[in-house]
Amino acid sequence: MVPGSGPVNCQPCPSPARLTHFPFISHIHQINTNMSDCCKSGFKWNGTSTGKETSLGKNQAYVTGDNKDAAVLIVCDVFGWKLPNIRLLADHYAKEANVTVYVPDYFDGEVVDEDALSNPEKREKFDVMAFIGRNSKEIRYPEILANAKELKSQYKKVGAIGFCYGAWAVLRLAGKNEPLIDSAAVAHPSLLEESEIANIGVPVQFISPETDPMFTPELKEFTLKTLPGLNVPFNYDYYPGLVHGFATRGDQSDPKQKEGLERAKNSAVYWFKQFLH
Repeated sequence: MVPGSGPVNCQPCPSPARLTHFPFISHIHQINTNMSDCCKSGFKWNGTSTGKETSLGKNQAYVTGDNKDAAVLIVCDVFGWKLPNIRLLADHYAKEANVTVYVPDYFDGEVVDEDALSNPEKREKFDVMAFIGRNSKEIRYPEILANAKELKSQYKKVGAIGFCYGAWAVLRLAGKNEPLIDSAAVAHPSLLEESEIANIGVPVQFISPETDPMFTPELKEFTLKTLPGLNVPFNYDYYPGLVHGFATRGDQSDPKQKEGLERAKNSAVYWFKQFLH
């Protein structure tokens, strides 16, 4: 991937003291909305994606790769399926993990202006809490579930990875009662409930930066205490010095961020190669 453009002055995210628990997505308004720029900003990567726009069930989707036996479903962050970064990342997964990758639109065609990554004025106008309210778990999970079922009917093995907003959905798909995927990964997860973590029933990977107001120290502690008792393979990958959003919106011209986002990409590739083939 080519280093991205559009720098922002991303400061460490604020104290997570009021962000420790999300019992129900309908109570999302209780979340502290004083989120710093790093929680809705980043860098747009340069490069040309190689997949195509098609559909998965009733959803538009970006699809890349041609493996007939193994697929990966990506559930995006709030910047959605058209962000060049997520498509470039999907291309890497497809080629390096030898899978067919699907990046569906789960926001009813709503596309966040990618210039908000680097333009403070546009970033200020982007109301993250209102966006999440329009795309609550109750609203979006049925279509994500339908897509997972469709992939499960078409492929021998299915994995899923969720970034930020998308993480909760992937962990629900990985539930032990009726897992619809064979392997799961989440990066800088948001909106997680303890019950979603405790119910994981397939091999799971957590990609976790040091500074993350949405994956709080309390939730990290709960995760690390819970994973060993789930009787599934797990990997908790920690990224010191990095912040929420780095794996999909990190600055490739910054050596530390570049190293981290490439390591995160390689970790996910290894995870899917191990459990989908």
